[in-house]
Amino acid sequence: MPGSDSTASAVAELRSRLDGEVDDSGRRRAEYSSDASNYRVVPTAVVFPRSDDDVAAALATGREHGLPVTARGAGTSVAGNAIGPGLVLDFSRHLNRIVDLDGDARTAVVQPGVVLSTLQRAAAAHGLRFGPDPSTQDRCTLGGMLGNNACGPRAVAWGRTADNTRALRILDATGVERTLADDLSAVPGLDAFVAANLATLRTELGRFDRQASGFSLEHLLPERGHALAKAFVGTEGTCGLILDATVDLVPVPAATALAVLGYPDMPTAADDAAALTVFEPLAVEGIDARLVDVVRRHKGPDAVPDLPRGTGWLFVEMAGATTADAIVAAEALCHSSSALDARVLPTGPESAALWRIRADGVGLAGRTRDGNPAWPGWEDAAVPQHRLGAYLREFDDLMHGHEVDGLLYGHFGDGCVHIRLDFPFDRAPQRFREFLVDAATLVAAHGGSMSGEHGDGRARSELLPLMYSPAALSTFAGFKTLFDPDGSLNPGVVVDPAAVDADLRVPAAAPVRGAGGFALLEDGGDLSVAAHRCVGIGKCRADSGATGGFMCPSYQATRDEKDSTRGRARVLQETINGTLVTGGFASEELAESLDLCLSCKACASDCPAGVDMATYKSEVLHRRYRRRLRPMSHYTLGQMSRWTGIASAAPRFTNALARVGPLRRGGMRLAGLDTRRDVPEVAAQSFRRWWRRRAPRTGGRDVLLWVDTFTDGFTPDAARDAVDLLESSGYRVTVTERRVCCGLTWISTGQLGGARKQLTATLDQLEPHLDAGVPIVALEPSCAAVLRSDLVELLPDDPRSPRVASATTTLAEFLTVATTADDEPWQPPDLTGVEVVVQPHCHQHAVMGFRPDRALLDRAGATVHQLAGCCGLAGNFGMERGHYDVSVAVAGTALLPALEAHPDAILLADGFSCRTQAAQLTGRTGVHLATLLRR
Repeated sequence: MPGSDSTASAVAELRSRLDGEVDDSGRRRAEYSSDASNYRVVPTAVVFPRSDDDVAAALATGREHGLPVTARGAGTSVAGNAIGPGLVLDFSRHLNRIVDLDGDARTAVVQPGVVLSTLQRAAAAHGLRFGPDPSTQDRCTLGGMLGNNACGPRAVAWGRTADNTRALRILDATGVERTLADDLSAVPGLDAFVAANLATLRTELGRFDRQASGFSLEHLLPERGHALAKAFVGTEGTCGLILDATVDLVPVPAATALAVLGYPDMPTAADDAAALTVFEPLAVEGIDARLVDVVRRHKGPDAVPDLPRGTGWLFVEMAGATTADAIVAAEALCHSSSALDARVLPTGPESAALWRIRADGVGLAGRTRDGNPAWPGWEDAAVPQHRLGAYLREFDDLMHGHEVDGLLYGHFGDGCVHIRLDFPFDRAPQRFREFLVDAATLVAAHGGSMSGEHGDGRARSELLPLMYSPAALSTFAGFKTLFDPDGSLNPGVVVDPAAVDADLRVPAAAPVRGAGGFALLEDGGDLSVAAHRCVGIGKCRADSGATGGFMCPSYQATRDEKDSTRGRARVLQETINGTLVTGGFASEELAESLDLCLSCKACASDCPAGVDMATYKSEVLHRRYRRRLRPMSHYTLGQMSRWTGIASAAPRFTNALARVGPLRRGGMRLAGLDTRRDVPEVAAQSFRRWWRRRAPRTGGRDVLLWVDTFTDGFTPDAARDAVDLLESSGYRVTVTERRVCCGLTWISTGQLGGARKQLTATLDQLEPHLDAGVPIVALEPSCAAVLRSDLVELLPDDPRSPRVASATTTLAEFLTVATTADDEPWQPPDLTGVEVVVQPHCHQHAVMGFRPDRALLDRAGATVHQLAGCCGLAGNFGMERGHYDVSVAVAGTALLPALEAHPDAILLADGFSCRTQAAQLTGRTGVHLATLLRR
């Protein structure tokens, strides 16, 4: 590697030659030091090219200064294909345009940074789609798919990415632009190369569809049409940089149906898979029962539709001219199968829920059934279809012999298996290599491939001699040399490979034990284990709003890796590593990374790996500022319950001061707040003051109304409406004797010692009600979430904590099971004709879910427009100085467009911050569910 002076010179030269950005900061290099693999390679700089000229300039500068170049799309490569020393070129930020889409010719020309789902939406307008569809399709880029020869479930019908590629425009390592199609003369010397290697190309390559390891040079054969573009696909960025690609599109089926087949085990399901392909299915996917159990544990039994008997299933998708035709085809397949049991589902919510399980498999499989972290490495091996069952049985024996375990799933119709294994990186990392060698030997014995779609990368390239002859390996090297004579493109991959156990990320991470903050119960109390839940699958980069996802609002607003959950996790991991980010939890890199995290907790539920960045941010702030001076906003917004109590004692005086412009602006500056915000008006009479003056009620079943700080001091009408609603249903409402606080604002600012004091006092107040078996109804969703989740993490040794968590419900959850004084099920009022825009609170989405609320509104007959995504205020976040612009941008992703589209609708938002955001940005006044139901 070049010296530091040469590196600085190269970076300075890059900045002068490029229109795009060049970033060599420690924080940025940390974000790009890993992809979705086990590996960590810190780049010299990250480049965001804006044009072909920028790509050429970056390549030339790297060549002149001895810096290797690695191409990167969404960074979802699980084998270490998208990391490297030198320059990492991120094509996803700017080079993401669909250059042309010809519906008649059924082709598209795309830049490498185009996200697959973007192409699919554009093609759908013509009744078309791109055939291959990996589970990461809502964030993976076409460039990455071309690099790895990606496949996905429907490759069984439409082939791999190579099969759908017509032409490529590339830069080779010397900076020469070449157009690759079906003419070998495009690359000098290629004709002679093919002629000299015909025997190897014909006998060792292209033996079955999923032979992705090595290079797919069989496409160069004359009988295969000298298909140079197809041969280039799958070279993993080692032979050139793609500028654009011409790809084929296929017609979207008129209708589909899903056959779900149950088997006694996964090998038996695999035995049946090959025979089912004669029915020409669109997809044949295998799913292990243990993977489904993970979904049930994390999201509840309702998250999984009824499945046929068995402990292993095949999901087989069939097409038809109509839904009825597709169902008939699926039923015929079921009758022909050897399944124990079967079920056919038309395309709809149930089939979509099952496909989501399959799509999230890579994250769901990140923990074994025993709760141990599971890792990629032997991620996507493939064998010929008729060998799959036998391979799985022997693979099971191999796992037992090496004392590792994992959850199976995969593309059984293509003979491809996905699994993540609990390699003991923390105590015996050498066992990783031992297992990979034995696994590669096993798959080769079955005539298979170590990679079926993800490429070899750093995880398998060293093992290619176990699968290929020296002649084949020499052929791969010779092909690369024609494009990259100096080996400067993605070094360490396929040709001249790095060791499979070099540069592993997890063994370099020391444990980080508790420091009086969160217990991190599911991670053994170790912040390092928690941070390494993020394996980089990148779902936080996807716009998942259409399927009800909320993650990650800051990334959706900025489109910067820095502001994704993954980017933050990478910087936290590097902080723990301590070699790149050296300032510990007080480092500026970590502070900058976490600054725009809204603490919305959406990742806690939406990330398949269970990353909870809100908790990690609180823990980091706790460690950084413990016994130190904090930012002023921590004392103001973070200790809101104190100041609200004081303000409620003199509401007129407080509101009058807030209306004096200079005083308001000066006070907000001193408090660390953004002066573009309004100060919420304190209620003239707090709920507790109203409650004390109210005549006590007698009779009825007791229910405790949790009166939070915001409801008490700012929106007491919601609590009064809740009291009326509950009492009219035959309940006797009680409240705690003293003011209580869940400590939410203390938690979000990392004042975890103060939060524990607040929660301990809360438990003291709740204890007599718990002993009496009284249910707790919380009106503010964020407070309910604290009592349901954070409480147990902050006070794990207090036996009252789990009791409170079990007793706490939202209003909708309570009403769902409530009965009247006559012991009849509670019925909502008739809301027929009432149009409602619903903004669920992020913490409710993450911890409790919104299903009971939606079911209640549907029962009432309301016309509901339910939003997915954060409002952008997120408690203290949007009020703090420096966050206003991002807060508004986040609101612009869902809330603001919905309110504009439905100007006459009622805004329903149980969260005080959600209602505040809408009021301040649009003038629309939102209501709580209790108020809506009292109409």
